[in-house]
Amino acid sequence: MTETTEMTVRRSVRVPCEPAKAFALFTERMADFWPRDHSIGDSPQAAVVVEPHVGGRWYERGEDGVECRWGRVVEWAPPHRLVLTWQITAEWRYDPDFETLVELHFTPEPDGGCLVTLAHRHLERFGDRADAMYEVFDSAGGWAGTMTAFTRVAG
Repeated sequence: MTETTEMTVRRSVRVPCEPAKAFALFTERMADFWPRDHSIGDSPQAAVVVEPHVGGRWYERGEDGVECRWGRVVEWAPPHRLVLTWQITAEWRYDPDFETLVELHFTPEPDGGCLVTLAHRHLERFGDRADAMYEVFDSAGGWAGTMTAFTRVAG
């Protein structure tokens, strides 16, 4: 029996606001920090939406009004925890039968700020593309850049 090791990309940033505000910014204003070129739609990205409940959709809406699903909300526990499925394949297409997990924790800091920790888990599910996808998500153009952009919105 072959044992598969879980592959996870982790990123943490500190923001100068309390967890409730950081959680709200992350979930309600994702289009303000999500890279515009990180889109799976045919039209330029106009919005990124996280529906605020377990089972809610996570999707982008193009300028043409077409919605492209990215995943769904697995855990909605404001202001401290959010878990989303990432259901976009290595070919950058939505697949309802594929999923990795994006888990976020919003931890209060003594100075009134917040530590936001992201873990994109189960990248091994990309199979023979797992190492390449890990590199994509771990790069400056991946979660590092997205989380840095989030700190600018939260700042």
